[in-house]
Amino acid sequence: MRDFAIFFAIYLIVSLSLNLEYGYTGIPNFGKVLAVAGGAFTVGFFPGRIIAWLFGIGPGLDYVAENMAIVGEVSRVLANNPAVALALFFATLGIAGVIGAVLGFIASYPAIRLREDYLSITLLAMGEAIQVIGYNYTPIIGGTLGISVPDPFGWTGGLRYVAVALFVVGICLVVLYYLERLVRTPLGRMLRAIRDNEDVAESLGKDVTHIRMKTIVIASVIGSIAGALDAFKSGGVISMSYHRLSWTFWPWVIVILGGAANNMGVVVGTFVFVTLRRLIDYFKEYLAPFVPFSVVWLDYLVLGIMLILIQMYRPEGILREKPTSTLSHKKLEKFVNVKRAISSSKREN
Repeated sequence: MRDFAIFFAIYLIVSLSLNLEYGYTGIPNFGKVLAVAGGAFTVGFFPGRIIAWLFGIGPGLDYVAENMAIVGEVSRVLANNPAVALALFFATLGIAGVIGAVLGFIASYPAIRLREDYLSITLLAMGEAIQVIGYNYTPIIGGTLGISVPDPFGWTGGLRYVAVALFVVGICLVVLYYLERLVRTPLGRMLRAIRDNEDVAESLGKDVTHIRMKTIVIASVIGSIAGALDAFKSGGVISMSYHRLSWTFWPWVIVILGGAANNMGVVVGTFVFVTLRRLIDYFKEYLAPFVPFSVVWLDYLVLGIMLILIQMYRPEGILREKPTSTLSHKKLEKFVNVKRAISSSKREN
């Protein structure tokens, strides 16, 4: 259950960030892995080195070559200093957010003026580039062998996974609340207008290029935080774990399955996706005699068929897009009544 909650929350954060880009703004980001890997690589590079430097752990040692020994000592320090551990955890998430913003800006700047098909290809290529860099440039995350990261929840003892689940789910709820509020603002309505017809938006004086860049940056910050949470949960980072299937195409399946431009639909889509993958993983040994191929490919096949059926019979997803009002119905009704009262008093005078 705890593992399910963590897996669900991390994928929901990534899918919500993609929904902001594609569902609400119409940006076909096929390089979502760029931001996610950027956040994970941040966790592999910064926190262990920071604590080792502050507490004088392994001076003169190569952090990558002596990674296990240094990180083990760093984790012991964090286990004895909960305040330091939590400060490091949130500081790393902040750094990951900054790295995500930089990566989002770099990815969007040369590509944002392209048409949708060329834009998606360019973002896809940039997502592949970060994996190649992490795999071949050893100082970042250890190259082909990967790198261990310090455990900021070691002070919880046997309740580590409970603590991780609470923090990850809590951050996920904050992201969901933020995006729900965002799409109900005038900016949210502008994003939909740009998605539906950017020429009309430009004719009304909106800087479409700037707004699309800002959207990619915000979504990249959120995606990078999700990557950082995944790295902390795993306890290690290796470049090959952050590939386009898991961190680009699966979030696309979730958004299309649940319903684009509907955050609650993305929640439902994520739940269906995670539940299905967990059930297949749990029962695959029992299913092996009944399928004419390796059960390793079963979840790909089932999710692919589900995606095709959704596109054929319900292309809007499980929950279709709904209009979102900036103000609640009660506030709108109160506003209308006040305007009517003012109008009637003017007529009487």
